[in-house]
Amino acid sequence: MSRSLLTLALAALLLTGGCDREAPQEAQENAPSPEATGALTGTIDAEYAGELMPAIALTNPSGGALNTGALQGEPVLVNLWATWCAPCVAEMPLLDELAAEYDGRLRVVTVSQDLTGAKAVEPFFAARRFTHLEPWLDPETAFGFALGDVALPTTVLYDAAGQEVWRVQGGYDWGSEEARAAIDTAIGG
Repeated sequence: MSRSLLTLALAALLLTGGCDREAPQEAQENAPSPEATGALTGTIDAEYAGELMPAIALTNPSGGALNTGALQGEPVLVNLWATWCAPCVAEMPLLDELAAEYDGRLRVVTVSQDLTGAKAVEPFFAARRFTHLEPWLDPETAFGFALGDVALPTTVLYDAAGQEVWRVQGGYDWGSEEARAAIDTAIGG
């Protein structure tokens, strides 16, 4: 008798559990985020204006060294990026053009946050043949940690005294009139 009751109870559960009074919904497509597609959606933010540039020791694939604390004396645009970051990759050609346009008035320093350093960055630069960007490496991500809670890409404009003017988190259209106006205002161009 108890076996029959158990069978009936299981059958009732299966029948009611299998009921669906609503029509099936179509599966929603997961649209990729703007960051995943390389969209240039960042905005200029002056919240940290006045902060000093961190003094971080960087290297390049050839073994050259650069201490960012020694960059005072000229305006510097520091871009933290990585080869695996879609918006970073999207803005690199724009930064190369910007560096060419502002040559002698603004130094553009790209700082790779790739943990594998030159192994990732050298082929990336070689394939794209940038003419004005230098491949600086920070595989310990010290610069990013010094800036606080930042996402990639993060780009910071420092004045000639080494003080932050503004920053952009996320990809940004460095070829835009807005970018040029913001830089010109900051560096007096």
